[in-house]
Amino acid sequence: MAGLCYGNAYKCNFDTESFGSSMNHCWLLSILVICGALIQSCVAVDRGNFKTCEQNAFCKRQRATQLGNSPWEILLDSLNSTINSLQVQVISSRSQARLQLQLIALADSTLHLQLDEINPIKLRYRAQDSLSGSPQLSSLKILEQSSETISLSFGDTGKAILLVKPFRLDVYDGDQLVISVNARGLLNFEHQRVRKSKLWEAMSSVAQTVGSVGSSLPGKAYSWVLQWLPWSSEAATTDGTPVSVQGEEKEEGEVNNTEEKSLEEEEEPGLWEETFKSHVDSKPYGPTSVGVDISFPGSKHVYGIPEHADTFALKQTKNGDPYRLYNTDVFEYELYNPMALYGAVPFMIAKRQQGAVGVFWNNAAETYVDIEESSSGSVVSSLMNLVSGGGNEPHQQTHWFSESGIIDLYIMTGPTPKDVVRQYGTLTGTTPLPQRFALGYHQCRWNYNDQEDVHNVDKGFDLHDIPYDVMYFTWDPVKFPDPLEMAQNLTAKGRKLVTIVDPHMKRDASYFFHEHCEQNDFYVKDKSGKIYEGWCWPGSASYPDFFNPAVRDYWASRFALDKYEGTSLDVYTWNDMNEPSVFNGPEVTMPKDCLHYGGYEHRDVHNMYGMMVVESTIRGQLMRSNYKLRPFVLSRSFFAGSQRFGAIWTGDNIADWEHLAIAVPMLLSLSVSGIPFCGADVGGFFNNPDSELYQAGAFQPFFRGHAHLHTKRREPWLFDEQTNKLIKSSIKKRYTYLPLWYTLFHEHEKTATPPMRPLWMEYPQDVETFSIDNQFLLGDAILVHPVIRSGETEVSVYFPGDNTLWYEIENYQVYQGPGYQTIPVSINKIPIFQRGGTIVPKKERARRASSLMAKDPYTFIVTLDKQGRAQGRLYVDDGQSLDYQKGSYIIMELSMDNYVLSSKITNEGAFETQESVEKIVIVGLSRPPSSIEDNTGRAVEYRYDTNSQVLVLRKPNFSVSKEWSVSLKM
Repeated sequence: MAGLCYGNAYKCNFDTESFGSSMNHCWLLSILVICGALIQSCVAVDRGNFKTCEQNAFCKRQRATQLGNSPWEILLDSLNSTINSLQVQVISSRSQARLQLQLIALADSTLHLQLDEINPIKLRYRAQDSLSGSPQLSSLKILEQSSETISLSFGDTGKAILLVKPFRLDVYDGDQLVISVNARGLLNFEHQRVRKSKLWEAMSSVAQTVGSVGSSLPGKAYSWVLQWLPWSSEAATTDGTPVSVQGEEKEEGEVNNTEEKSLEEEEEPGLWEETFKSHVDSKPYGPTSVGVDISFPGSKHVYGIPEHADTFALKQTKNGDPYRLYNTDVFEYELYNPMALYGAVPFMIAKRQQGAVGVFWNNAAETYVDIEESSSGSVVSSLMNLVSGGGNEPHQQTHWFSESGIIDLYIMTGPTPKDVVRQYGTLTGTTPLPQRFALGYHQCRWNYNDQEDVHNVDKGFDLHDIPYDVMYFTWDPVKFPDPLEMAQNLTAKGRKLVTIVDPHMKRDASYFFHEHCEQNDFYVKDKSGKIYEGWCWPGSASYPDFFNPAVRDYWASRFALDKYEGTSLDVYTWNDMNEPSVFNGPEVTMPKDCLHYGGYEHRDVHNMYGMMVVESTIRGQLMRSNYKLRPFVLSRSFFAGSQRFGAIWTGDNIADWEHLAIAVPMLLSLSVSGIPFCGADVGGFFNNPDSELYQAGAFQPFFRGHAHLHTKRREPWLFDEQTNKLIKSSIKKRYTYLPLWYTLFHEHEKTATPPMRPLWMEYPQDVETFSIDNQFLLGDAILVHPVIRSGETEVSVYFPGDNTLWYEIENYQVYQGPGYQTIPVSINKIPIFQRGGTIVPKKERARRASSLMAKDPYTFIVTLDKQGRAQGRLYVDDGQSLDYQKGSYIIMELSMDNYVLSSKITNEGAFETQESVEKIVIVGLSRPPSSIEDNTGRAVEYRYDTNSQVLVLRKPNFSVSKEWSVSLKM
């Protein structure tokens, strides 16, 4: 839930009135607690609350960097190398400022480039928490070195060339240039500095106290003055003369970190402070932004850098704002623009017909990305294409720049899209297999009226035979007098609760959590070093500093069942408002000059704050079960690496067809950027949906229905009979496919391949798929084309794959790829197809919760390719514990060839289950068999439909724990 009607709504969040407090306060971690609301109707996002590039000083400066005139060159006499890395200095011919360049070879065809200033006034922040651990190193060798280039090899097949003057890094796939860094000369690294005017003021003030004029002091006196200033050791030369006054160089081996600018230039707007609306952002170290261009020769499409409500294939930004990565609380967001939303993942995939590459810009500060297709006649384009041998074809050129931090770039050379996502997953991690219930349907509303209302909603799902697994609800002590009983009534049916945990703490001396944070110095500070106070749902609030390990430990400890009063192991967590949202802050978030643990400014870490909240929550859930149960946390804010901690959703969308349509490209962008457990609120959070808006949600990874306080009630049975049946059918269909979802999420944990995939991930050489974002794949087997326009009676579906068959999942009508075909649609169904050559596991008894389906039998849908073959997989474990990480699971590999369907078990005997196979459906068999028998010689009952060419094997009763086979006698 976003900040609704800022200033007019007050929310008593779980963390301010709970976390072990008495029942006179809000119930611990209670969901969406409203303490006294003066809620008014909300309108669409106010763009005036959020900056454009033109209003952002560092964005304007970086965009103004002169093209093709880079002053940076490599100092060859500073070169050092090891078996894994190369270090060398890079110097600006204009300012003589120096950077330390480090190039590190990593395992799995990945190259790591770092650029940082030498001897900075203050160490710059490095976003190490985005990584899942220390990357595994590989070999880096210097093949050839001259005064102009350094040729390198890395890993098994990687090749790169460092150009000396101007500095440039070219990375190759074989002999083809695929990535070039600083090819357009846009490297711009703003060094920390001392403000000249402030230095003069300080010296003059001190000089006056000793009765002399500052400029007449001898060098030693200057040294005496400067030693009392915070920047003294970095701002003076060896003879005591201030560098910023005379501009003299330091002695040999030292570096002048101050850019040679006039006092007038040093006072340009936005360098030392910046004003947006009534907020003033101080910058004690001056401008510190970093930026460089990254080009992708041969690639005409780039994807990723979520979160934006825009097309999947990223658009050109030359004539507008760049794509912005800055986590903000934006409700009713606009569509098809580069405006920042709730999360930021600075990862991009570039796609060409011959392969794919990826880059990860590991920087947690506010970041922009400009995208421009090269002009076929430009000098830079011509030179790059000459080197790459790619002709004079246009390609994608990008320009990345962040407000602070370092240039910390990971380059993944693929060569396939699945290779790239695996390489990125190796760096930042994958999503651990969730509990089975988390893949079911989540029911949520802001808000339910009272305890009886919650009971009636739960009862209504049962009466109307509609499954759901999780209830989200609003509580207060008057309307919900017995929360424990209410919770137990739900969990007794195998269902779970999710409660909200916001990171703003109510400033109340009687609230123990607030008092503990104050006493232990756990809060984020303002620029003066005092505890920062903002305004959020509880009113005046402060924010725990989750970059402090002690804060994360304390937060995690509060989830213990003896501290998290009234909860059980069936209660899970929703971290909302964790951008962080600050209603009275600049751009509805925390001021950038606030201070965090380690002395870093909020500007350095902003995009990572929400992820650190979730990491602490996940750890708390793991600790409370003694690391036996898998956790579940839903987060609104995220960064690279957030996938290791749970699910996210796309925020406060609207119940209209445009927002339904944008959900697919948004979820695809998240999926290919390492965050696969994602979803959009089904039906839309704001306004009232059409009945057709519900169908597509059943095929997105995270499946939740959510609604705003002022919308009409949306329980399925409150709609007309036709709509009720439609919603019920969509939810039940989701439950029948839970075995497939579960198998795909296990596959993701092992390979980083997302369950929800763009078509080009499975068909990387089919250029037609590169711009498709209105349909998608589930694994490699299911093709989904949501209906995204009201009242549509037909859609054009693209079927990929040469001579590939696609079977409609209801009537098994067959279509052949590649190519477009017109498919009729209705309110009752959307186009969904299973690829020929695949075997999909299902459970066709959709019970009221997924936990009640645990022992139900399986059905396998076998769709044959043109050669009569098919393959598939089923993953099985206990659905909830962490025992699978110790090997307690089964993987059943299924294959059909030469009229024999067989299974092979991985880890046979490692996990026992009573589940069996009750039905096998084989589609695409041109004639019926004369008989069927299993591997024991037992005859298997079957029936064959000539019209649909479908063979159904009934009650084969094979154990899922054992290997088996069936032979069709033809």
